[in-house]
Amino acid sequence: MKFLLLQIPAGYIYSSKIDKPQNVSSYHPPLGLLYIGRILEDEGHNVELIDFLAERYPMRSLNKELSTTDAVGISVFSSSYEETMQGGRFTYPYKESAKIAKYIKEIESDIPIIIGGPHCSIQPKKSLDEIPSADISVEGDGENSIKKIAESIEGSKNLSDVQGIYYRKNNVIKRGKPAKIIQDLDSIPFPARHLVDKYNYGKRSKSNFKPKFTSIITGRGCPFNCRFCTRNTLGFNIFRKRSVENVVSEIEEINETYDSLMIVDDTFLADEERAREILDRLIKIGTDIEIYVQGARVDTANRNLYSKLKKAGVKHLYYGLESANQDVLNFYNKKATTSQIRKAIKLSNEMDFFTVGTFILGAPIETKDHIKKTIDFACSLPLDAALFTILTYKYGSEIWCEAVKKGKISEADGYTVVADSRKGLGNFTKEELDKFYRHAMKRFYLRPRYIFQQIQKIFKDGDFNKIKVRLNQLKNVY
Repeated sequence: MKFLLLQIPAGYIYSSKIDKPQNVSSYHPPLGLLYIGRILEDEGHNVELIDFLAERYPMRSLNKELSTTDAVGISVFSSSYEETMQGGRFTYPYKESAKIAKYIKEIESDIPIIIGGPHCSIQPKKSLDEIPSADISVEGDGENSIKKIAESIEGSKNLSDVQGIYYRKNNVIKRGKPAKIIQDLDSIPFPARHLVDKYNYGKRSKSNFKPKFTSIITGRGCPFNCRFCTRNTLGFNIFRKRSVENVVSEIEEINETYDSLMIVDDTFLADEERAREILDRLIKIGTDIEIYVQGARVDTANRNLYSKLKKAGVKHLYYGLESANQDVLNFYNKKATTSQIRKAIKLSNEMDFFTVGTFILGAPIETKDHIKKTIDFACSLPLDAALFTILTYKYGSEIWCEAVKKGKISEADGYTVVADSRKGLGNFTKEELDKFYRHAMKRFYLRPRYIFQQIQKIFKDGDFNKIKVRLNQLKNVY
């Protein structure tokens, strides 16, 4: 059989016009679908993949592939709140997925549509109501489920016997066997990266990556419990790690084809001993790849570890800093201190990593003084980029569940709710939070000292491509 896999993330807006160009902005490949693609290929199926944010003409490509496709798989995302200099806005990827699914059924009414991904993990049954053209919803890890689903489409297995799915039968939604998480991650084959060779990933306004760019995940879940995070859904708060040998083997494979790599784990450095073993192996092998670590934690910062990161080819470190106020950090259950933050960022800068820090504005205990302190703190740190976001209550997170119990949020509010004072979720209105966001961005990026330091780094590194990246930063601020 031929499977067509579709990535429809936040940012894509549906249009039925086949020749309408898409503003290409996807910056890392869809690992979830690439894992599914590998499983299907190993089972003897043909696979094509369309990334709707990386494809210039996604609807044209969709139409071209449908006539030869036996089944469609869609990775579905819930909703998000995107901050812009013109004011924040909501995006609803699952609604765009519903429109795409409806369009597919109008062309090929008999084609089975399978949905999975983050949204289906938090709402496995309801997602079939929200995407009525879909036939099967996959909950949680999909690698084992997709094998059995393929067998059911071919007629050799009943959907009722498949683990981790809901499915539609005679207009009634039924459930298969209970979902199980995959404990042995080494049993999963490496992603089918060749499926997205046609795309150019790695472009991003806050940093730049050497082409050719890809990503890797060395573990699933997270050992921490930040109150704003949705990782508690379906066992994703269970930290599962791939073995050192398995991770290094995949990076060796990546090194043969790619120039830069993003480690997209929530907390790659959470298990410091394991991280050191991986780094030691990479140093011994001598890879040429440039590495970006997304899940850096300030409480693991030490010169010895960072020296290993440097020797292994790590160039970028991305930290979730969140606040300059200890009471706010404690509220979020970050298990970090402001002194650890300052130490980590200072060390990262000293060792010449490209250093990115994120900050959240709008915790329910925050006052204007809290927010001012966070903005001042961000400006005092030697960061190469700062990402300010507004607190949103995301479906399934601890703060979401607490707000539901108190009657402040209901299902009708959607899957992402801004910490708006009019709902009793914070001390400021959405408009006030948007204003704080714009002020923070301008304060950080329009500082003469910051601009001068970045120019110095560009000339020191000799990488003049970064000039365009920095100009984009300033353009976005305006």
